[in-house]
Amino acid sequence: MSSFKETGLNFIKNHPRIFSALEEFERTKKVPKFTYRKRIDVTINENVLKRFKHYCEEHGINVSRKIEQYMKEELA
Repeated sequence: MSSFKETGLNFIKNHPRIFSALEEFERTKKVPKFTYRKRIDVTINENVLKRFKHYCEEHGINVSRKIEQYMKEELA
């Protein structure tokens, strides 16, 4: 059975991002984001965009998340 210290060191070795987040929280008292979102500019047909936004609004869908989902599906 491993000691608490060995378990802790093993965790830090296997999950450095989580440990860094805990260090950042200790320093700033704020939890850092693990994923960041990036704003992009694209050119889309105005009518298509209007219809898509209307569709998303009717179905309670976030436009950006839906486009991100389509991008992930295309990459798979």
